Amino acid sequence: METVNQLLDSIKGVGRDAVRGGYSRAVYSTAELDLRAWFIEQALQRGLSVETDRNGIIWAWWGKPQEGALVTGSHLDSVPGGGAFDGPLGVASALAAVDILKARGTVPARSLAITVFPEEEGSRFGVACLGSRLLAGAIAVDKARNLRDGDGNTFADVARTNGLDPSHLGPDAQALARIGDFVELHVEQGKGLGAHGPAIAVGSSILGHGRWKLSISGQGNHAGTTLMADRADPMVAAAQIIVAVRDTAAAQPDARATVGRLMPVPGGTNVIASRVDMWLDARHPDDAVTARLIESIHGTARHIAAGEGCSVSLTEESYSDTVHFDPGLSRRISGILPDAPVLATGAGHDAGVLSAHVPSAMLFVRNPSGISHSPEEYVADEDANAGAVALADVLEGLL
Repeated sequence: METVNQLLDSIKGVGRDAVRGGYSRAVYSTAELDLRAWFIEQALQRGLSVETDRNGIIWAWWGKPQEGALVTGSHLDSVPGGGAFDGPLGVASALAAVDILKARGTVPARSLAITVFPEEEGSRFGVACLGSRLLAGAIAVDKARNLRDGDGNTFADVARTNGLDPSHLGPDAQALARIGDFVELHVEQGKGLGAHGPAIAVGSSILGHGRWKLSISGQGNHAGTTLMADRADPMVAAAQIIVAVRDTAAAQPDARATVGRLMPVPGGTNVIASRVDMWLDARHPDDAVTARLIESIHGTARHIAAGEGCSVSLTEESYSDTVHFDPGLSRRISGILPDAPVLATGAGHDAGVLSAHVPSAMLFVRNPSGISHSPEEYVADEDANAGAVALADVLEGLL
């Protein structure tokens, strides 16, 4: 029987990013494929039967695949330069929980499955929770097929290269019906549990959140021959817009807005850019407030761009409403873990997507610094082990 820490230690060399630090494990990259193979091997070693569905979701079954199963799991992909725990902690904890249940002599009264969802972070194709969205029909299939990564590869082409049939991507009612209850364990990605708080919390809700692309168009030109007064520089407009995004969100209580990626075209040092693409992440507990926040940012961006002789367009790439997890399932879990506080999160998860279709819940494991999506993300060994035990207790109580 392996502990969570031993399982995570066995993959600590996969996908290390020498430039950013931490890990870069984009979906269907060599690193993520190696992790998928690792998970399949670990599942088979535990006597689980393994299958990959038509959306690339891996299912490892304890018992016969059937409707109404108890399902747990998470993801293995990461943001660029991410931490070691975001995603893999949930997968490793699920494997360790199966070990714990078998050591207890537990005989499941219904089938149990561990799932691994692809492209949860959206770091390659820009849409978070893409695998669970496809499963649940929460994204138009044609949109998903035509998503492109930074190298111009479509999701359809990458899926085909990795053994999937792009024509079969999309809503899968049969697979979705297999999920009777879904419980996802995840590293806590904020300071909700504090540096000295309890090791485990029960999730209550996920903030509404989305991603938008702002494209600022100007006039590409020579950096040395174009006078400052003659420029229509989208990079200058982008810099002002980024500050405006911060200020707009800061003026709205409980709002969060971030420009985390910016791409000038053509991107030469001695070239005035012709276009700058920037990606905006915005979140708020009230979906109507989020909509107003985006409207305000867009209006401000248009004003700033016009002042620099540029234009701007806004495109929504994905959006998820505020999610409140199934109250009945959450109450049952709180009854099993009476000392665990209830905690809301600002981070999106596959459990949030699935919650519109099946009873879903989350467990969070303490992250003392509150830092996530960074190499500094951390979970103490004893907290990781406590998380696996808590997950085993919950699974046993729900079987």
